Amino acid sequence: MNEELVNLLKVLLADTVALKFKAHGYHWNVETDDFPQYHEFFGNFYEEVYGAVDSIAEHIRALDAYAPSTFERYTELSDIKSEERILQAGQMIQQLSNDNQTMIQSLISAYHAAEESAELGLANFIQDRIDQHKKHH
Repeated sequence: MNEELVNLLKVLLADTVALKFKAHGYHWNVETDDFPQYHEFFGNFYEEVYGAVDSIAEHIRALDAYAPSTFERYTELSDIKSEERILQAGQMIQQLSNDNQTMIQSLISAYHAAEESAELGLANFIQDRIDQHKKHH
């Protein structure tokens, strides 16, 4: 087992969960004259991000490690922090853009570690996630 790769994947899982919940909270709480467009955007975003959670956890298990599975552990591991207040719609978009860039950096780190470990299937999965987050950006 490559401990560095596993640890990067755990951070990646935590970042993915944190980004999903942040976008979901924005989906619920956005207030603007353009509510339908923002609501739909945030909904599509969190659903797409959430779709990767199970695959990341399964890749961790395939490396013979345990995937973190508590909110406390996700909070410890994630570089994406929760909001303590409700933001305005434009601020939500800016924060999500910043967090998505953090997510891309997390993915790139995991990608390099997967390549170095000759985990080519995992590297391909991560590359697909990078491409998706670049589209979000």
